[in-house]
Amino acid sequence: MLQQVQTIQRQLCFLVLGLLSAGLIAACQGGSTSQSVQSQPLSDCHLSEHALGQVCVPANPQAVISLEETTFADAIALGITPIGTATYEDVSIDYLSSYSSQTKLVGRSEEPNLEEILSLKPDLIVGLEYAGEFTFEPLSQIAPTALGEWKGYSSWREHFDFVARILGKENAAEEVWADYSQRISELKAALDNQLTNKKVTSLYSYAGGMTIDAENSFIGSILSDLGIRQPDYPATEDGTIALSEELLPTIDADILFFSIYDEASKQTLANWEKKPLWQQLKAVQSNQVYVVDADIWRAGNPIAANLIIDDLFKHLIDK
Repeated sequence: MLQQVQTIQRQLCFLVLGLLSAGLIAACQGGSTSQSVQSQPLSDCHLSEHALGQVCVPANPQAVISLEETTFADAIALGITPIGTATYEDVSIDYLSSYSSQTKLVGRSEEPNLEEILSLKPDLIVGLEYAGEFTFEPLSQIAPTALGEWKGYSSWREHFDFVARILGKENAAEEVWADYSQRISELKAALDNQLTNKKVTSLYSYAGGMTIDAENSFIGSILSDLGIRQPDYPATEDGTIALSEELLPTIDADILFFSIYDEASKQTLANWEKKPLWQQLKAVQSNQVYVVDADIWRAGNPIAANLIIDDLFKHLIDK
């Protein structure tokens, strides 16, 4: 954490020097007025609440920076393509690549490249509180910055609505939710009663470990919308439960989705498949374990939700 703070402080120093230099240049060029990077005429913006207070948001933002892929996908779903985005690992996300050809990566979510962001001349920066709180002050010197609260993936809907409010896209958000509800209704109709007596759950692996997605997770909330029964796991703050080999017998599911990120995740699955307790699971014995993309299944945005519905159609209906 100390190293992260020091890095941010160094970036802030460079930023301030750059702003001072720009002001001096403007002053030498005939005394032209130079408006602060973060200031805007009150008639051109409106005050809006966010996790760290109030921000004056441009009436029609044209150059938006997102601070992680959740907010990036939310903006895309609302019809706005950010000019730049940070991501958790400073790499582009495959399922969003078709939307991001014109979007510049600007570092890791918790340590974005301030100089890169400044060079893009954004008029609005949007993100999650836990990802942007350490860089909020320097970001606010570049452009109005709004951070939404995040209470785990169970709050993905609330964050989407927050992004819509900040971007002034409430009507577009209503259309997104209407489309989502329509797709949920279509899948429920296709499933009919075939899952009435069955339970469905999702696991994911990361860094060699294994986690259960509880009912208040992103995927858990979608399964709930579909009226699909899930094992009775306790709700946790972030919607996930750490899984050990001893807890494998508690996975009382007839259908199991296993989310993987990379080759290491695939190897974790391969290792668990060799365990005797894994072989005793109902879903394994009935050959109903399906491997899916964790970047999508644990994303927390409407674009990913629609892709999950596609996967559910594929594995539960079109098989």
